[in-house]
Amino acid sequence: MTENYKVAVKRSKRKTASIYIERDGSLSVLVPEKTTDQEVDAILKANGYKIYKYQAKRTLLNEKAVKREPVNGQSYLYLGRNYYLQYSGVVSKIEFKGRYFYAPDGSSEKLKGLFKEFYRNRGKKYLQPRVNKYAEMMGLMVEKISVLELKNRWASCSVKKPKVNFNWKIMMAPVSVINYLIVHELTHFIHKRHNNDFWNIVDKILPDYQKQVIWLKHYGASLNI
Repeated sequence: MTENYKVAVKRSKRKTASIYIERDGSLSVLVPEKTTDQEVDAILKANGYKIYKYQAKRTLLNEKAVKREPVNGQSYLYLGRNYYLQYSGVVSKIEFKGRYFYAPDGSSEKLKGLFKEFYRNRGKKYLQPRVNKYAEMMGLMVEKISVLELKNRWASCSVKKPKVNFNWKIMMAPVSVINYLIVHELTHFIHKRHNNDFWNIVDKILPDYQKQVIWLKHYGASLNI
């Protein structure tokens, strides 16, 4: 069942093995340093049905992805709301005014690049105070945040730095979902794994966090340009 999927094996000083299924369908297998390739294969085979079941569900959910055409009137998301594309000969980048995204004429690839730049720039200004707010509530300190092109994750963090990275695509999500992603990453500064202690902290900060988890599962595929 797993032979059709891309598999990335990562060995470290950890004591147990874990399998992560990324949003693009690829598999990441985290194993102890001395784990052999044969043992990795055995782990994948033992979890084959679970992987297949998850992949089937992921494929079904991805059918909800919105295919946007780069034409006047096409809707694009920002903070969970739809705004409309309008080409203009007097702008050189994406300008957000009222209910419209004004964009210069050009190819669809150029438009995608301009939207990515827009979301990254807005994200840097929008996310920093929210990260600071929740970090203070949780007794944490974050030195830096970045808004990047994260292929298979909504966000990631580095506890040593300390730093939090966000996918620019989350700027299309509702504010409640963004808040959840911030708290989720900050909680990793306290608990590395998604155990009961981890989720208890998330629940204390955001009692409705499960709604946001469900939203991402059902509508995450729509956060794209």
